[in-house]
Amino acid sequence: MTTRLTPLDASFLYLERPNAVMHVGAVLVFDGDQTAPGQEELLARVSRRIAQVPRYRQRVRSVPGGVANPVWVTDEAFDVTYHVRRSALPRPGIRQQLDEFVARVLARPLDRARPLWELYLVEGLQSGGFALVTKTHQALVDGVEAVDIAEVVLDDEPVEHEPREAPWAPGREPSDVALVVGALVGAVRRPGRLVEVARNGASELRSAGERVTAGVSQVVSALASTSRSTTRSPLNGPTGSARRFVSVDTDLEDYRAVRRGVDRGDVGLEPSVNDVILAVITGALRTWLESRGEHVTRSTSVRVLVPVSVHASHDDGDRLSACIIDLPVGEPTPLVRLHQIAYAMWRQVDRGRALGAATLAGLAGFASPTLHSLGSRLGAVASRSLFNLVVTNVPGPQTPRFLGRATMTDTYPVMPVAEGQALAIGVTSYDGRVHYGINADRDLVPDLDVLAAAITESLDELLDHA
Repeated sequence: MTTRLTPLDASFLYLERPNAVMHVGAVLVFDGDQTAPGQEELLARVSRRIAQVPRYRQRVRSVPGGVANPVWVTDEAFDVTYHVRRSALPRPGIRQQLDEFVARVLARPLDRARPLWELYLVEGLQSGGFALVTKTHQALVDGVEAVDIAEVVLDDEPVEHEPREAPWAPGREPSDVALVVGALVGAVRRPGRLVEVARNGASELRSAGERVTAGVSQVVSALASTSRSTTRSPLNGPTGSARRFVSVDTDLEDYRAVRRGVDRGDVGLEPSVNDVILAVITGALRTWLESRGEHVTRSTSVRVLVPVSVHASHDDGDRLSACIIDLPVGEPTPLVRLHQIAYAMWRQVDRGRALGAATLAGLAGFASPTLHSLGSRLGAVASRSLFNLVVTNVPGPQTPRFLGRATMTDTYPVMPVAEGQALAIGVTSYDGRVHYGINADRDLVPDLDVLAAAITESLDELLDHA
């Protein structure tokens, strides 16, 4: 049995470049009171868990002649030991060393000849604990057939012993002839599809382009609701293939304290925790730009795409939307910055100006399984012309997660840096903490540590003023 990639999924394989990889990552840090699982234990755990998600044993096969989208096929030579790897930091094993490990590992493209994921167990942390570093291609994580590998291996409570793995034998991969026949059968059922492929040779890209065009009017409307235009910025430039990564830890209660301590402003708006996070990032960007000698005036801004979850008025659950807003980095007063951000978010979310999930999926060429993935997918398609930066904030569980008996203490998202951008910021709240994962082009942002330090300084500044 084979499953054909949708044009949306296939487009991310075609659009991938050495300097713009299309995988997302995560860094999961575990308590120093528990030792890392042994190699056999970890392999058994992963093998059993991916049995519930067959996509993790499948690889991508192209159809000869490009007459149809590629297909997912079971990897006859699947080797879990290739995907699950073990490493260790040299002494003293400080956080900066882990960040450098993440930057180097996540910058490398995944092997297209194998299933599109990797998992690294990293020992030697100064705390005595260990970390898991994951890489999962966005073509694999579609939110239906597969979720991120980090979600596959974690549990909501400690697990003493992993059940024995069920026997598994791979099916035979289809031959090239079978792939072509399958494509032709599909073409008979959808004859217009074959004509489209024959004319274009890469219909997935054309389809993605059509979706971009279809969403332009809504995008332009969203941009028109902001007060400033996108300008040249240190946040944009020729992206290389090397990366820097830095992780930042803060306390969720500090953001709640800021929210409680500020007044509602002239329009009576109460800032959300997400607004406070954006205000913290705004203050940090202001400090970082000034440290680089950039000319920062009251009109200076940074245009960001911010995926958000919006509860619909009717009972259809939460829907995903995204706002394109200008962060007022030129405003010198922290609380004024916060009120401006809260008002900008309110204008787009509560007054219906946010881009809807369907529009964003069309614009990015993907349906997004998570807000982090949504932001990175959209940024990969339209980063140069629409905004300077993608900032994703995904609320995580406020109770501990576990790998076996080991407690996860920290989790940092690793967002891919889109072509033409200098950095990407992912934020995740987990168990009373707010964790920032900042991924950047190594040459465009040699001073990433300055931006990381400015995050905590900006939060402290907001606390003082609130």
